[in-house]
Amino acid sequence: MPNDKDLTAAAVRLVGSSVQGLSTAEVAERVAAGQTNAFVQDTSRSVWSIVRANVLTLFNGIILACFIVLFAIGRWQDALFGFSAVANAVIGSVQEYRAKRALDRLALLNAPHARVMREGSEAEIALDDVVLDDTLVLRAGDQVPADGVVTGARGLQVDESMLTGESDAVEKEDGDRVLSGSVVVAGEGSAVVDRVGADSFANSLAAEAKRFSLVASELRSSIDRVLKWVTWFVGPVALLVLNAQMIAQGGWAEASASGAWRDAATATIAAVVAMVPLGLVLMTSITFAVGAVKLARQQVLVQELPAVEGLARVDIICLDKTGTLTQGDIVFDAAHPLANRPGWESVLSWYGVQKDANATARSLDGHFNETPGLPLDRVPFSSARKWSAVIFDDGMWILGGPEMVFPAKNSGDPLLRQLATQAVELAATGRRTLVLAHGTPTDDETVPADAVPVVLLTFKENIRPDAAETLTYFAAQDVDVRIISGDNPQTVAAIAREVGLDAPHGFDARELPVDDKELMEVINNNVVFGRVTPDQKKRIVVALKAAGRTVAMTGDGVNDALAIKEADIGVAMNSGAAATKAVARLVLLDGKFSHLPSVVAEGRQVIANIERVSMLFLTKTAYATFLAIAFGILLLPFPFLPRQLSVTDGLTIGIPAFFLALLPNAQRYIPGFLRRSLTFAVPAGLSVTLGLASYARLAANLQIPEAEIRTGSTLILTIIGIWILVVLSRPVTRFKGLVIGAMMIGLVLVYSVPIARDFLQFTDPALPTALLVLGTSVACIALIEIVRFVHRRVAYRDAQQALVQRASK
Repeated sequence: MPNDKDLTAAAVRLVGSSVQGLSTAEVAERVAAGQTNAFVQDTSRSVWSIVRANVLTLFNGIILACFIVLFAIGRWQDALFGFSAVANAVIGSVQEYRAKRALDRLALLNAPHARVMREGSEAEIALDDVVLDDTLVLRAGDQVPADGVVTGARGLQVDESMLTGESDAVEKEDGDRVLSGSVVVAGEGSAVVDRVGADSFANSLAAEAKRFSLVASELRSSIDRVLKWVTWFVGPVALLVLNAQMIAQGGWAEASASGAWRDAATATIAAVVAMVPLGLVLMTSITFAVGAVKLARQQVLVQELPAVEGLARVDIICLDKTGTLTQGDIVFDAAHPLANRPGWESVLSWYGVQKDANATARSLDGHFNETPGLPLDRVPFSSARKWSAVIFDDGMWILGGPEMVFPAKNSGDPLLRQLATQAVELAATGRRTLVLAHGTPTDDETVPADAVPVVLLTFKENIRPDAAETLTYFAAQDVDVRIISGDNPQTVAAIAREVGLDAPHGFDARELPVDDKELMEVINNNVVFGRVTPDQKKRIVVALKAAGRTVAMTGDGVNDALAIKEADIGVAMNSGAAATKAVARLVLLDGKFSHLPSVVAEGRQVIANIERVSMLFLTKTAYATFLAIAFGILLLPFPFLPRQLSVTDGLTIGIPAFFLALLPNAQRYIPGFLRRSLTFAVPAGLSVTLGLASYARLAANLQIPEAEIRTGSTLILTIIGIWILVVLSRPVTRFKGLVIGAMMIGLVLVYSVPIARDFLQFTDPALPTALLVLGTSVACIALIEIVRFVHRRVAYRDAQQALVQRASK
């Protein structure tokens, strides 16, 4: 395989023909040889990874082992939980696969393109159609589609931060390498492709940026922590229960000789299986997937599913102006001459028709029709200096922001004072201003010392009709807003006021302090920031995160990519640069800012419903663990068969959780999901354990038969489980009432239908047993109500503390 040096040398030999590009025949040759950029890479998880994540888990391994043991000892009737685990894995895989297909289709429809030279003309083709030795045409905002060697550079600057982690743009000259996945941030150039497909960085970057990944998620991290705790407990608790059951069967020697060890093993498996919160992971995955599909129908592409939850946790959102608050369609407003210098109309005409012209320059086309001569040289636009220049026979013409071209303040030049005054007045009306200046060409890319402002240009932007309503929604939800833009601070502030923000003035980002503490004071005291560079946008986001804020960043330009990548939740407009969309976690496909409230609402539904469902599953894990420990210490027979627990779980947790997880829920997000869940689950689990242990001890003292004790225990657990369901479903709506009612009917059927009674080994309880069941159930229900009352007080206190902490940030 050729090394980098050989590839570079080969590419340099192609420089002479790179202007023309490949011919149709040459392209066909390379396609036939398989030298294309085509590479099968899903925009989300592969089918195998979905199946693996839902099937090959530690807990499925525990369930499988228990399932095999029961089959081996001939107790297949008690292996129902095995089918439940299979159903969980199948449902989880199917739901995630459906979400994957929906997201893949949307991503495919919105895939970026590449520009290449073919037979002397520029062509826009799909990324997969780029072939070896193609000549790429690179302009600001492009993401390099394949690896290559630069054959022509005009101020070409490339951001390789997504590859190297270094945010500083790298100047590229002829012979330098450009890597796929890097982003052109300034200038223009061409490069000959020397690596395509799987050999390049492009596909690995796309996989990293667009994969179905587990981003920072309080729900997932909390659930993973619980699963880790359960893992540590399963082994010791299983041994404790097994020892108690063997002793209850007459001792290890007698139980082993008589075959009673089978009953002991069955009871142990019942205890172990009950501890495993299988459905909790399933419900979380399904809820994320369903949320992503629902948002996809609203033209919101969720590139990383936990981002559905993420935006609901956001407490400050940073917005770029152009393309976010405004529609991004720049309209030329007027020209305000400052100096008598002929030729400026033809220069503006030249700017308006360039292929790499941005939206502002393109708006000049049609307003100035004088034909200029051929330029001698040019300085491409840079987002760092915020101006560009072109050199004609009559000198150097500079087009850029007035304060960037002429940064000196309090100048003694009357013309510069007039420029500054007029620019400020026009910017205060919401107009965008640029100055066209003239001077003597310089050897380096700096404004000539003798530059003179010739004409002040004003442009208008159409404000998005949904911007004001969306910002009002965020204000009502206590989400702070900061506008960070590269435009004039006063222009941005004027637009911010139009959409209802309290922004009497804009802060000039060139005056941002270096000290992080002082920077946070400025951020807290200002709403609008103008003349912000890409690095400063990133720095603002990083500073906010360091201060404990959960940050969302929206934008559409390549200058927003670094900040969007750093934010907790990055949101890109589909009209934006390919690089920006690649690193965003949400993409608004139709560019409507008004979708963000829907995303927040969906995230809140996910968080609130999973918290409610988690209390059901964690309560079960808590009482199963406490019961196993209690019966192991008391040396009592475990009062359930696995098949009986399977039915109880289905009626009180599994089936209702599926419906509760998908109900509408607009409850605001409050940090501390796991703490609140355990604050209810642990004392509720202790209450259930206390009741069942007391029942089992009293029943044993009354010499009630073991089958009758199991029947009573299952009845108590089912009654308490349904009551816990009622408590956690409050307020009980009509739909929730139907679900709870259906579970109660299921309970009656299980105890009354002969085939179900026989299979579950239920018997008719005698009067003492019935009284014990009734008394235990009432006592446990009273304890559960006390637990819920205390839990609500704790949750309220947490909410108040969260509000105080948030206000102090």
